Amino acid sequence: MSTLILMLIAALFFNSAIYADGDGNIDIGGGGMGSGTGQNYWNTNEEGVRVTVIRATDQLPVTTSIDFTNRSLSNSLIHFGKVSKIQYRNGTQLQPSTAPYTYVQPSEPIPYIIKSERAQPSLEEIKQYFCSEYMAKRIASATGIDYDSLISGNYKLLLEPIAYITFQGVKMAMTAHEAALYDQILSGGLRSKMVSLTHQNLPLSLFLETPDLGFPAWDGPATSRVSNHQIISSLGLGIVRFKDSPTTPPSAETNLQYRTDTDVITSVHLSTGTQINPNAPASVTFNIMGSSYTVTNIVIPAGDSQVVWVKWRTPSNPQNVTIHISASSGWLSENTILISIVDLNQNPPPDPKATDQNPGYAPTSIPSYANRTSASWGIWSASWHGYWVWVANWQWYTTGKNTGYWQDNGHWRDDGWWEYTRISYIATFSAAQSLLPDPKSPSLSSNQMKSGYGIEINTTTVLSSNAPSSHITGAQHVVSYFPEFAYQKYWRLHDIKSSGYSASFWLKPNVYSTYQSHVHFTPIWFPDGPYTPLTRILDTWTPDGMLTIQLQNSITISGNLFSDWHIAPQNPK
Repeated sequence: MSTLILMLIAALFFNSAIYADGDGNIDIGGGGMGSGTGQNYWNTNEEGVRVTVIRATDQLPVTTSIDFTNRSLSNSLIHFGKVSKIQYRNGTQLQPSTAPYTYVQPSEPIPYIIKSERAQPSLEEIKQYFCSEYMAKRIASATGIDYDSLISGNYKLLLEPIAYITFQGVKMAMTAHEAALYDQILSGGLRSKMVSLTHQNLPLSLFLETPDLGFPAWDGPATSRVSNHQIISSLGLGIVRFKDSPTTPPSAETNLQYRTDTDVITSVHLSTGTQINPNAPASVTFNIMGSSYTVTNIVIPAGDSQVVWVKWRTPSNPQNVTIHISASSGWLSENTILISIVDLNQNPPPDPKATDQNPGYAPTSIPSYANRTSASWGIWSASWHGYWVWVANWQWYTTGKNTGYWQDNGHWRDDGWWEYTRISYIATFSAAQSLLPDPKSPSLSSNQMKSGYGIEINTTTVLSSNAPSSHITGAQHVVSYFPEFAYQKYWRLHDIKSSGYSASFWLKPNVYSTYQSHVHFTPIWFPDGPYTPLTRILDTWTPDGMLTIQLQNSITISGNLFSDWHIAPQNPK
């Protein structure tokens, strides 16, 4: 047995070590499965594991995800592509695919992952398998990454359980995260048919013991049904760390960043094991900067959750704020949120000079920020479904010797129940941008200019939603970064030309412009070729978080403004 194997086994039996070769940050749960129907069912061991290699420094996938399974599967089953939980978190949308389904069958069988009446998974067997040298080499081979690089400590393995189910008569493959997203699209249609699998045993088959890769440890029940939000945020994943790859220290707090003078939405999720009904509705209170905001009349069916939020405006001064949240019933996803409120208008570029030089300039790659262009959320309501039953109370009435009669003095009783309906909301966000030479400059064309002159950046946005205004905000901030500053160090904010759900923006007036034009001056020394600013649109808020888009257009630099200068000879006297 190699040194690596010995170290792996040590990690399994001494789980207190934070850094170890092949340390498995994995725990398991689940419960009874019940029975399915001819159109909707799952069989024991119809399962697999999606493995994604994640770079530890920036928490991004470096290879295409690989699905491992013991089963021999038809390549015609319906699936959602090879998308990891991190990619969904970063904004990738769920997209059904009919492309051939590809997978890898390891020679050493994978242990049971999903609990059922005939399968009792072992946490130690799962850890031992996925933390083994054999599996590390198998993953390295399947992904094309060098084995020594894989175990160097620079990467982590993200594991996600997959179920191969028959739903509405169609064979499908889905991770726990995908099942939750699919159920949201179907407005609970998947949960209503296969709740024991998709909302219990599949998501609870793997979850984290300690926070890592931006995902929290799961401290909820391990044998109860869970909600879509709980699955998306916390369940259906395990992480394998090699050597000294870093992990996130445990914390019960969430950290957010807001901008000054901005309408924002702060949200949490309220979950419950037993139903919360209109006879005893829940309330959630947010304490923010000395003020209390209480959301009342919250109802939630048993074993589910609901997003709860407050819409408020941040102060005009940068500062740190601690928000405390409490609930009258159920449990909250967060009780404390730490907010950093920043002023973006602190670092505009310096005054450009005709004498500026930068002989050592080398173009840098354009940063890629995560786009998020859609959000979905919902609110529960409840109505009483009456079901009247007669409660008999037979009594004997004597009318004479040895005579009498029975009479039923019973009463009607309502043995009804609460019926819950989820009202679903969605929001989609789009944006466009134009990049043009300053109209006051002698530009060559609308897409070509000389360096040293100004450019205009105009941005339009559209937010579409079926939600009322208390649920959403339009875009509120736009900020542009520039290649001469390597897309950092200095930036320019935009002013709002028109606000609302179809907001438009242009650059703030340039204090160094003679005409106070809404422009950015390109540096005189910028070399010929494409000039590409980067623009981020921020603060389009929903209860499901902020929507944001990155835009970048290019304009071609050809020559510089000195070629437009003419110095006349001195007039002789």
